[in-house]
Amino acid sequence: MATLLQNDSFLRACLRQATDHTPVWLMRQAGRYLPEYRATREKAGSFMGLATDKDFATEVTLQPLDRYALDAAILFSDILTVPDAMGLGLHFAQGEGPRFEKVVRDEASVAALHVPDMNKLKYVFDAVTSIRSALNGRMPLIGFSGSPWTLACYMVEGAGSDDYRHVKSLMYSRPDLMHQILKINALSVADYLNAQIDAGAQAVMIFDSWGGVLADGAFQQFSLHYTSMVLSRLKTHSEGRQIPRIVFTKGGGLWLEEMKHLDCEVLGLDWTMNLGKARALVGGNVGGPGKALQGNIDPNVLFAPPASIELEVKRVLDSFGAPHTDMNQTGPTHIFNLGHGIHQNTPPEHVTSLIEAVHKHSSRK
Repeated sequence: MATLLQNDSFLRACLRQATDHTPVWLMRQAGRYLPEYRATREKAGSFMGLATDKDFATEVTLQPLDRYALDAAILFSDILTVPDAMGLGLHFAQGEGPRFEKVVRDEASVAALHVPDMNKLKYVFDAVTSIRSALNGRMPLIGFSGSPWTLACYMVEGAGSDDYRHVKSLMYSRPDLMHQILKINALSVADYLNAQIDAGAQAVMIFDSWGGVLADGAFQQFSLHYTSMVLSRLKTHSEGRQIPRIVFTKGGGLWLEEMKHLDCEVLGLDWTMNLGKARALVGGNVGGPGKALQGNIDPNVLFAPPASIELEVKRVLDSFGAPHTDMNQTGPTHIFNLGHGIHQNTPPEHVTSLIEAVHKHSSRK
């Protein structure tokens, strides 16, 4: 499967190697804001119809790459495929987002949880292989999963939540049950990401989307610890190349100094964190250890006019500062991204403005 990459800037930046521009990709870059995605989803009949068919998943993964000058592809899937494979019954109600038929809130439902048979997720791995083949070396492919804590939030709540009342109640009243859920989730996520690597993913990302809802102390115990457990079990090389590992905790800037010790290559940041401060904390120096940083423009900037988007892009790039340029050593690097997923009502032409501005203002040729 190993093919010479035509554009390896994303992988280089992940490994803190110098690049001739700041690479850019976007969380949820394949999605509802694109008319071509909506047309394909209509053909598929439902979100899961799209995600479980490797041809449809390949088609929508490639759609933003045909439209924009992006530097990486990300697998089209959902973070909740793992608990679905555990038998919780994932479905998507029109306009309501994901829901589970079964919730995990008591001793009996926790006792019934097991690491799923990865064959139940074969449709994901088939999609990874199909996408890699279709990319044909054009750019790298990112695989991903939700973090153990983020998956637990959905499993206990049964859907998205405004107050996380059920999951936090369980966490505070029965920490033993919560730790059991999180341990099973960590083992499952590690198996899942390793299978994606085997299928052809060239980098993997852990989305700790709800880590930031935890109190200080609880974050370290119930989120960070289990993310670290996943990382300790991941394959680090495939096809003769290092597999970069990215950890993104929305609302996690408060704990960046502690996240510096995670066994990963890249830390993703939301828009609340200053990139320059983050670089000083975890970015390291030329020739020394450190983390590459990913992020972190506010997705709502994309509703502003193109001239305003360009100003904000420049501000984010300037806040990181100049990445290092020594091709013979590692050093501080930046991967441009949103601080969270792209909004479904985003004008597609505004994404063009953002990507063009990133390349224009970061070019070091």
